Parts: sequence; structure tokens; C-alpha cells
Amino acid sequence: MEKKYDVVALGELLIDFTENGLSSQGNPLMEANPGGAPCNVLAMLNKLGKKTAFIGKVGRDQFGTMLKTVVEESGTDVTNLMMDDEVHTTLAFVHTFPDGDREFSFYRNPGADMMLKKEEVDPEIIKAAKIFHFGTLSSTHPEVREATRYAIDVAKENGLLVSFDPNLREPLWDSLEDARKEIEYGLGKCDILKISDNEMEFMTGTDDYNKGVEMLRESYDIPLIFVTLGKEGSRAYYKDMIVEVAPFIRKDTIETTGAGDTFEACALNYVLEHGLENLTEENLKELLRFANAGASIITSRKGALKVMPEKEEIEKVLGL
Repeated sequence: MEKKYDVVALGELLIDFTENGLSSQGNPLMEANPGGAPCNVLAMLNKLGKKTAFIGKVGRDQFGTMLKTVVEESGTDVTNLMMDDEVHTTLAFVHTFPDGDREFSFYRNPGADMMLKKEEVDPEIIKAAKIFHFGTLSSTHPEVREATRYAIDVAKENGLLVSFDPNLREPLWDSLEDARKEIEYGLGKCDILKISDNEMEFMTGTDDYNKGVEMLRESYDIPLIFVTLGKEGSRAYYKDMIVEVAPFIRKDTIETTGAGDTFEACALNYVLEHGLENLTEENLKELLRFANAGASIITSRKGALKVMPEKEEIEKVLGL
């Protein structure tokens, strides 16, 4: 079948309210940034010239309308972005600490992204893609979990590569045991895993990431694993290779929102261009350097989806 899309992603699309100074009365001002990891990944892929589509749900309200417009303007196909007439768009309030790290408060009980039903997922859009990407925020509740699993099954049956980013947000789970089970489910389905240092510790109980990856590999046959280490850079695990690349530390970093998603998109872009079969150590170094550079740029900007870096900006950081 003709592949119309490079990557199709399913998951949450929401508003991230981020702090943006104080009003004249001394009250915190909040800026409504379009958010949601899957669409951040797609927005970056669009910047790299790839074709993408999104499957998800927002409310038929001012924020949902805004999100649909922004995602469409970023270049992503929104044919399968549903709108809920009764449940409002999910909101997240992001508190940024002085070192750029974040804490989230979610208004999602329920939120529209949780209301996606299996029968609303268009299998034809998935079949028309090369890679299917998902996280665990679309598995926190039974209905959207069923929709996610159906989409993964369609992807697997049609030979797509499956990409998974656990994207653990602890406040959204009734219990962390549920979160662990859903991450385990994703690990069992993916060909490409992007996992952060804190998620590795959550899943393996060790901060020795080489050992952690060994533990994951004993249970799951995942061809390509990326471990993102924040200020320490990133690692790729592929066949018997472990490749580590230093980060690009910037003086103008303000927050880390979207850094992992930018990294993920750059990594998927490389796999689309080079395949997953015969990557060399040199390939993996090149992939990680590009992905780290892209991630470093987004840390100097507020929000993510609307401010993804251009390819030329990343090449400039790399000195190309």
C-alpha cells in the first residue's frame, strides 16, 4: 500500500499553562501553550520534512478549536482528531523550578483526550504510515486504553515500526502499579523505545542504565533503545553496541518542556532515512548528536509544539 504518512501518533493533546511573569497586581500570568507529547513529536518531524497524522480527541471548546488549528498549521493531518461535545479539553498547569525542571497539575477528570473510543480510531490512517508512535497517557483509563491497543494491533498487523515513549506522569495514575503495567505493555509492543533516566529507575530499580537496559532486554526484544539523561546527554543501545553522546549545554535554557519529544522526533527521522536494520556505531553517534542538538534548542524556548527548531538551526548548533 502507498505510504501517505511517515509517522502517525495517537495520544493526548492538551493545553500546558506555563508561568509567564507577574501581572501589574503581582498575580502569576499563565500562558496557554499547545501541548501533548505525541503532537510535539509530529510537529518536529514536520520541520524535518516528514509527513505526519494524529489520532486523538479534544473538547469542542475554545481550547480544543485552538489546538486543532495549531496542529493543522504545524503540518500534521488532523482528519482523525475527534472533538467531544460534552467533555472539555484537558488542561495542565506547569510549574517550572529554577533549574528548568517541571511539576505538573492536571485538570483531567475527565478530559477530552481520555474519551477517545476504539471505534473512532481510523485504521486506514494507521495502515498508510511507516511508523506508529504512542505513550502511556492514552492508557490511563479503560476506554482510551482500548483505543490505543486497537491502534497498536493495526500497526503491528500492517508491518509498521512501533515507537514508544512511556512519558510517565505520576499524578495521572490511580496507582503507580497501573502505570508500571501499561509501560510493560508498551515495552512488549515496540521496536523503538525512548525512555528517560527517571523512567528507567522506575521500571528497573537501578540507576545503572546499562544494567537497566539489560534487564529490559531479558524480558523484551526491543531492537533500538534510547535512554535520555537530561544534562548528561543520551545513549543508544542497538545489537551489542552502546553509544553515548554528550549534551549541548546552553546558557539560555529556561525549561525542559518538549526536550524529550524533540529528541524522539529527530531519532525517528533518522530511522526513517536509514532504516532499523544495519545501523553502525557512526550512524548512532550521528543520530544522537542531531537529537541532542535539537533537544537543546527547545530548552531555550517556552512551550514546544509551536516553537520546534528548524533543521538549519540544529545544523548550526552542530557546526554543519
